[in-house]
Amino acid sequence: MKAVERKQVDRRNFLKTIISTSVVAATPVAAIAKNADAESPHVKDYITKIKNFNQHFEDDIVAKGEEYKTLISVTKRLHRVQRVVGYGNFGILSFDNALYYASRYSSIGKFPRKETEFLEQVFYRSAKDYGFYGEKVLTHLTDNVPKRSTTKVAGTGHYIFRGDSQKVYQKIIRDVGQSIILTSGVRGIVKQMYLFLNKAVSSKGNLSMASRSLAPPGHSFHGVGDFDVGKKGYGYRNFTEDFAETQEFKRLKDLGYVRIRYPENNPFGVRFEPWHIKVII
Repeated sequence: MKAVERKQVDRRNFLKTIISTSVVAATPVAAIAKNADAESPHVKDYITKIKNFNQHFEDDIVAKGEEYKTLISVTKRLHRVQRVVGYGNFGILSFDNALYYASRYSSIGKFPRKETEFLEQVFYRSAKDYGFYGEKVLTHLTDNVPKRSTTKVAGTGHYIFRGDSQKVYQKIIRDVGQSIILTSGVRGIVKQMYLFLNKAVSSKGNLSMASRSLAPPGHSFHGVGDFDVGKKGYGYRNFTEDFAETQEFKRLKDLGYVRIRYPENNPFGVRFEPWHIKVII
């Protein structure tokens, strides 16, 4: 597959734009953001889905038959790519480089055409079909994260963007304390694709269910500046609503370093994520 040359973007101005504005799709669920028409069938159905994000619904998009088999095989292949390049490096790996490693390492195996076509289909399909209404911030499957624009955070295995994101994280550590840790940093398209598809596999092929737990590839703000933090020693609970009950979260909120990217009853189609940092400049 030929690489699509990424448009040059002033990342600092782009970050300021996405932080200072809230882009909501033209959809009935936009009423949630305005606290209007909360009793409409559309809004009620929407809220039911994000509050019960791990349940199947009749109108969910589900991969079946051969498509489900491809979903499983390509997810396993992406996992093998991660094992070869390393957990941290996988977060900033480009799609073209994933194809390269797959073609060079027999332990991964070359992506067959049906798998690359499936990845293209998932990436370029409108996320609204799944029930996700957030903005698409990376628009080409081959968009990449230059390694020079990131730095690895010691003791976490994750990269974070240099500049504003790094400064905010360092300030959080200084002011909240050493009990805070980076739990997820930069996620390029390949990493987000893997997380999304892996969730779909665990959901028996339900792509809509996956979109209620995390942004579809191309829609994650982890690709342009956001990061996740948690409490040291809290494990998986850092990625549940339990984190909102910790002193670390309360301190973050009181100090004004964080706004929740996906608050309760948000208009994006995602469950409540109190651990997801929306970088404030």
